[in-house]
Amino acid sequence: MDAPVDDDATLMLAYARGKTAAFDALYARHRGTLYRFLLRASRDTQVADELFQETWSRVIASRARYAPQAKFTTWLLQIAHNLLIDSYRRKRPQATGEEAERIFDTTATPEHEQPEHVLSEFERRRRLQMAIEQLPDEQRTAVLLRLENDLSVEDIAHVTGVGRETAKSRLRYAMNRLREQLAE
Repeated sequence: MDAPVDDDATLMLAYARGKTAAFDALYARHRGTLYRFLLRASRDTQVADELFQETWSRVIASRARYAPQAKFTTWLLQIAHNLLIDSYRRKRPQATGEEAERIFDTTATPEHEQPEHVLSEFERRRRLQMAIEQLPDEQRTAVLLRLENDLSVEDIAHVTGVGRETAKSRLRYAMNRLREQLAE
């Protein structure tokens, strides 16, 4: 079942026919969204930079094969997500559980977590960011796709290559964890 062709898909099809200005428009329109997603998901600027470039390289390389089966942003984020997963597989945890526990034990409680301190809007956002960063990779990706890219559960499932119920479950577990962490 083909999705309706949106403006982005029209631009991608024009790029496939050799109109480089169409690619420039797509790049300008989606570079910020893509980079934010990769940076927030990877939590490493070097990885985000590398995956950002690789994602656009894949878009360029697949222009002749592009067929609008989903929204362009869904397709773009699916490419980025797949590259991110490959990056996770190459990168293994470097600290043992004991080392991580020792680091957490020696880390002072941040001021914004002390009860007598009234949280500003910036601090609340930062707490949310930190809570998102602590989610397991699959849940963090689902939350970022939902909150920052406003994707539906179906689109999240498509991007991440899982069934709708799995995507829905990941999103539900992530939201429950965030509520718990932010209630503390």
